[in-house]
Amino acid sequence: MSTTADLIAALKKELKAAQMTYADLARQLNLAESSVKRMLARGDMPLSRIDAICRALRLDFAELARRVAEAQPLLKELTLEQEKAVVADEKLLLVSICVLSQWTLEQMTSAYRLTEAECVKCLAQLDRIGIIDLKPGNRYRLKLAKAFRWRPHGPVMNFFRDNVALDYYSGGFDGPAEGLLLVHGSVSRSLAPVFLERLQRVAQDFAQQHLADQKLPEAAREGYTLVLAMRRWEFDAFMRLRR
Repeated sequence: MSTTADLIAALKKELKAAQMTYADLARQLNLAESSVKRMLARGDMPLSRIDAICRALRLDFAELARRVAEAQPLLKELTLEQEKAVVADEKLLLVSICVLSQWTLEQMTSAYRLTEAECVKCLAQLDRIGIIDLKPGNRYRLKLAKAFRWRPHGPVMNFFRDNVALDYYSGGFDGPAEGLLLVHGSVSRSLAPVFLERLQRVAQDFAQQHLADQKLPEAAREGYTLVLAMRRWEFDAFMRLRR
């Protein structure tokens, strides 16, 4: 939700872009120029006054609020409380994963046993949590950065470790376009971050291709799950054999 200070900061930018001086605005509002300067400098004013300034700029208030919302910094990680809320409900977690892939409401209801009402309820919850900005027509804007990740030891990753990891790795990885690579080695500490950066680029490429291929018919697409990881680790049984 946009704060009044955010709205006023945006109004100042709009005034500058419109080349409207404080004197010009004061005449439009029937106020003294000093009052307008003081009002904008405080960063706090009633919404009715903000609406009046919008009219002077011929700018719709809803459009101003939208611009402010879209200018907010995107989240790279959720708070502990936000993640707890996501995993508290299985259907909400499912819809969360779907919105990370930017599925439409229609895609969710056609792929899963979810009613439209259930999906809309989950989208509204994700809006309250702060993951999406829900728009008219059940469209939404994702409020997560490209570099977003679940908290490494947070509720969501713990849920997947406890409930998903064994199921995922129980597969044979021998189907078309499937594979499981296990590589162990010792590399320079200075080069290890470079390899991690490459893995992150692969993940971003995969996510961008997913979005680009949404225009293809469903029959031309297949659902895959890409898991990339790198950590300092040695199998516990091997560690016990070390001298």
